[in-house]
Amino acid sequence: MTAPVPSESADTRLPGSNAAALAAVRRDERVLFLGLTAPAALLILVLVFLPVFWLSSLSLFDRAGDLSLENYRRLGGDLYVDAFVVTVQISAGVTALCVLLGYPLSYWLSRRPTRTANLLMICVLLPFWTAVLVRTYAWLVLLQRNGLINSTLLKLGVIDQPIQLAFNMTASMIGMVHIMLPFLVLPLYAAMKSIDPDLVRAAIGLGSSPTGAFWRIFVPMSLPGLFAGVVLVFILSLGFYVTPALLGGGRVQMIAQRIESTITIFSNWGAASALGVVLLVLALTLVGVLHRVFGLDRLFVR
Repeated sequence: MTAPVPSESADTRLPGSNAAALAAVRRDERVLFLGLTAPAALLILVLVFLPVFWLSSLSLFDRAGDLSLENYRRLGGDLYVDAFVVTVQISAGVTALCVLLGYPLSYWLSRRPTRTANLLMICVLLPFWTAVLVRTYAWLVLLQRNGLINSTLLKLGVIDQPIQLAFNMTASMIGMVHIMLPFLVLPLYAAMKSIDPDLVRAAIGLGSSPTGAFWRIFVPMSLPGLFAGVVLVFILSLGFYVTPALLGGGRVQMIAQRIESTITIFSNWGAASALGVVLLVLALTLVGVLHRVFGLDRLFVR
């Protein structure tokens, strides 16, 4: 028996003139692609990367304008460490609450008829039609000592005196969950809607309980949408400013607030830039870890 002959590529089987023509077509396609993407790439470079590079470079100079790592050394102080810890705690808490609220909501929406689900999704998207500042002040009206919630509880006799609902970490997380919940529901709903219901019915028909079929079939297939939503919510929560600043009442200091105070009060752009660089590195590190563990390239392509 003779050994199999390795198959040749399509280009080597073509005559010389045809191979050259095919190579020329591919070269022209690459040039056309580069020409079409160059304006967008240039725009991103000018509007995104150059400002980030410029602001990051400020962190390498002290107040005298000398090259120094002073701005990074001061980040080891308790004030900045506490701000980073609070930022991560709030972001993780908001993400967990969004998952607890958003997963059942997305599942319920995905099981509705298409027409009904589309109408209900409009309700989910309604918060996007209102400014973040307006929504934050609305929660402030609801949660303050003389707000609607405390007034209602007092009238019903549930409490004897107003309880502290606003100006703390709990109020900040409530306001942030209200803003961030749609960012989890949208990718999760899209992932759940693409799951064939017949797969769960088939598992039940083969002897599995409805609960077992849900956890073994439906939940694993919805994980790409869940992970995508978790990444969006957590990364966006790291840079929140307006909501914790108002609902926290100055008692909740996240990194974005520390950056703002460093610039407006102390006029220290280098220290504020160092905080921004560390926050950016933290976000990129998180994305890198999630990519290594879950493979983010598979989360957005089904």
